Amino acid sequence: MNRNSIVVKIGTSILLIVLAVLLPLGFIMNQLFTGFYFNKTQERINDLSDRYAASISSLKQEEFLDMFETLGGLTGQQIVIVDEQGTVIANSGLPSLAEGQRIDESAFALLKSGSTVQEMYADQKIEERFLSVGKPIFSNDRFIGAIFVLEPVEDMYQSVDMVEKAMVLAGIGALFLAIGFIFIVSRKLSNPLLEMEKATRNMAEGDLQIRLDASTKDEIGSLAVAINDLAVELDRFRSNRREFFANISHELRTPITYLEGYANVLENELYQNEEERQQYLQIIQQEVRRMSKLVEDLFELSKLEEGRLALDCEEVDVMEVVESAVVKTRMKAEEKGLKLEFHKENDLPSLYADGLRMEQILINLIDNAIRYTEFGKIRVRLTKESNNIMISVIDSGMGIPEEDLPFLFERFYRVEKSRSRELGGTGLGLAIVKQLVKLQRGRIEVTSEVGKGTAFHLTFPVEKRDENEED
Repeated sequence: MNRNSIVVKIGTSILLIVLAVLLPLGFIMNQLFTGFYFNKTQERINDLSDRYAASISSLKQEEFLDMFETLGGLTGQQIVIVDEQGTVIANSGLPSLAEGQRIDESAFALLKSGSTVQEMYADQKIEERFLSVGKPIFSNDRFIGAIFVLEPVEDMYQSVDMVEKAMVLAGIGALFLAIGFIFIVSRKLSNPLLEMEKATRNMAEGDLQIRLDASTKDEIGSLAVAINDLAVELDRFRSNRREFFANISHELRTPITYLEGYANVLENELYQNEEERQQYLQIIQQEVRRMSKLVEDLFELSKLEEGRLALDCEEVDVMEVVESAVVKTRMKAEEKGLKLEFHKENDLPSLYADGLRMEQILINLIDNAIRYTEFGKIRVRLTKESNNIMISVIDSGMGIPEEDLPFLFERFYRVEKSRSRELGGTGLGLAIVKQLVKLQRGRIEVTSEVGKGTAFHLTFPVEKRDENEED
């Protein structure tokens, strides 16, 4: 297995966490158990040595000393009594401290000063360890000797060793269980990520129909949903790109065909008279203008989508902007027999925007309404609602089917595809309008009913922006 894989990294991380918990926990439990055992033993012999020392008033009676030696044998403890010189005068059976032998000088000095001596004592002759507590003996406030009570601790050490071994075995068992758990968890966590990696590689190779299971509600599920959304958007982008190139080819092929055909007619003088020649020249000029407008619109839309179009924003009188757009399009409406009305409110606030681009937006919408309206009227309405300026362009044209509304602002999208050349236009006007509206912090909405007309509603905030703020 690759050591750089996510499975190894997750497993190693969890294993280190388990070890970081188990090792200190085992050490602490061992210390607590050992300390508890030793403390209990020390308390017991400390209490016994206190009582033994308090019961002795003289070390001259042999029977009394023999009684303590016998008592040590009966209790399983060792009792050693020394006189005021530190010489052993009674021993219940400890070979390394025979009678007549002196005890350690440092321990004797502490006892003589009235202190208690607590230590671990090892008898080399019988190879056994004892926990020893020594207490001074006083008679009439005079130091007359000391008594030692020694508790064998070999059994205790054996018990501690057994507990340590049991804890080690339990730790090893827990470690193996943890490894198994880690393997399952790491695989469960890494499998969706590996599937995502595979899916994204397939997407990079062109398979945009792949979808991931997003059944979980956690971050991995959210990532799967995001990748699925990305696949949908990429598939849509690819389809739009193909359609874009197809539309560009179609939009350019038709005028180029006209240009080539009529240029050939003029070159070979295949016209009947001067009037027909002028008609052919007019067709060539129309197609050239159409191609020029298409290229211009494409260039402008490209700058808009890439954010390279600079706006010259300032405080503008929105009423003047709308009136200018209405005036410039009224003649075209009247030529088609349509009535163009402008309804406005008074005392409207100024709008922080690019006046020329605002006028371009309205002219595009009004031209679009004129193009798709055969009879009736077109209304342009300017109002203020709350902190927003509302501009509506409402026509009485053919209307737009509901299923076409979501795609209305896409490049080259036409509802009446069969009448695209008859109605004119490049198919880019509404796409440009949407980008210009968005660039000026506005929003555009459309409502329509087939056979009754279409309404475009523009909304722009009226709050002022800081002069230093970048567009």
